[in-house]
Amino acid sequence: MGHQKRGNGIFSPKVVKMAMGILGMCVIGYIVGPPLYWQGLAAFTHSSSSCPPCLCDCSSSYPFLSLPQGLNQSFTDCMKHDPEVSEEMEKHFADLVADELRQKEAEALENQRKSDMALLEAKKIASQYQKEADKCNSGMETCEEARERAEEALEAQRKITAMWEHRARQKGWNENVVRRARERK
Repeated sequence: MGHQKRGNGIFSPKVVKMAMGILGMCVIGYIVGPPLYWQGLAAFTHSSSSCPPCLCDCSSSYPFLSLPQGLNQSFTDCMKHDPEVSEEMEKHFADLVADELRQKEAEALENQRKSDMALLEAKKIASQYQKEADKCNSGMETCEEARERAEEALEAQRKITAMWEHRARQKGWNENVVRRARERK
């Protein structure tokens, strides 16, 4: 009685398969469509523009324009061939290089100034050490001269003492006599 036959109606396997196929095609179109559209649009725009297609690498000429790998470089290629844009870019590049050179020059001047100051300070310290060394050498020479004079004076005194002692003995001086005289006092 209430037994329905499969395959008839809205949920038949053919209808489900067909709906799944359409849904799959829509998903594929949704995923693949935009890149194909933009690629086709870019090809159409590039071929219709006034710039001829070129195979140049702008990243080597202008490193600040380097784009991530895989991006369309037709915009930078067209800029390179446009004389006004190229002139402006070259001026901008020259300004950047000039700024970098000025910065490097300022750094070099600052380093030179610091080096000059350090050299001047080293010369001052070396001069002070040289003065101290000269004082020390002068003092050593003075001491050496004084020592030599003292040795000469001592030697002269020994000679005089020996001469007086010799004369005293000739006149009868004896150490024992001197001791006795001291003891009597």
